[in-house]
Amino acid sequence: MADIVVVGSINMDLVVRASRMPMPGETLHGEDLQMIPGGKGANQAAAVAKLGVDVAMVGRVGNDIFGQKLIGELLTAGVNTNSILTESNATSGTALIIVDQNGQNSIVVSPGANAKVSQADIQANEWLISQSRILLLQFEIPIDVVNYAVETAIKHNVNVILNPAPANNISKGLLSKIDIVIPNEIEASHLTGIKVVDLKTAETAAGVLLDLGVRAVVITLGDKGALLVSSDGKLYIPARKVPVIDTTAAGDAFVGGLAAALIQGFPLKESVQYATCAGAIAVTRFGAQTSLPTKEEVDQLIDKDYISMA
Repeated sequence: MADIVVVGSINMDLVVRASRMPMPGETLHGEDLQMIPGGKGANQAAAVAKLGVDVAMVGRVGNDIFGQKLIGELLTAGVNTNSILTESNATSGTALIIVDQNGQNSIVVSPGANAKVSQADIQANEWLISQSRILLLQFEIPIDVVNYAVETAIKHNVNVILNPAPANNISKGLLSKIDIVIPNEIEASHLTGIKVVDLKTAETAAGVLLDLGVRAVVITLGDKGALLVSSDGKLYIPARKVPVIDTTAAGDAFVGGLAAALIQGFPLKESVQYATCAGAIAVTRFGAQTSLPTKEEVDQLIDKDYISMA
């Protein structure tokens, strides 16, 4: 039993810091390699758990040392891991991450066991999804599994939040079944064909997604904040000014924060504010799951006067 079920990826992040990103064919010296638990699905599940909400993870890891550690870290964060399968014919998912001196990152993902997540996994956990209040999805597992999970949630009147990352080609039919979609600027551009470069173009892209049937759109704008557009109006929340150490998993902290806030009874616009605070804290720390804030930390950062409807 869990308020939120996350179906998605579980990765080990291999992270190195460097002064800047290397040019093609160039070799740079970096700092010591670090192994940090990650994967968009696992990050979002851990974010929800650390914010005090019951969450279960559905996914796969490899039968290797990474897989054992990844499950252990999720358990430590408070995630129900009973629905994570160990795949004997694949390695655990891995992400190769370079972080520059400004905290910006470049990531290449090897899916490994994440590519083995199947519709059968959803069928086996239909009972778990049916008892939840929110199903949280991303695009680091096969797209047909994402589609099937959405249909399963709809069947049981469970709300669906989609973080369409990394950018992928999806049907308009799938989008029409999503309650809340949370893309960044690149993903919003990919979904709509509108290049999102500022607040105005973000509003236009959000309007396109609403026209396709999405109930609400939250576009994350990096250090510029976030934009919520729904039938109730528009809300722009500027980013908190914080020292940026590493942007890895900031988006996952945001998505997990928004879902957790909804479960805690926040209206959608306040949930976006809550999520912005969670993301702001995450960028002040190094790594993926190591950067995720606790409920107490987010509560301290929230200022209820920060909200104003446009």
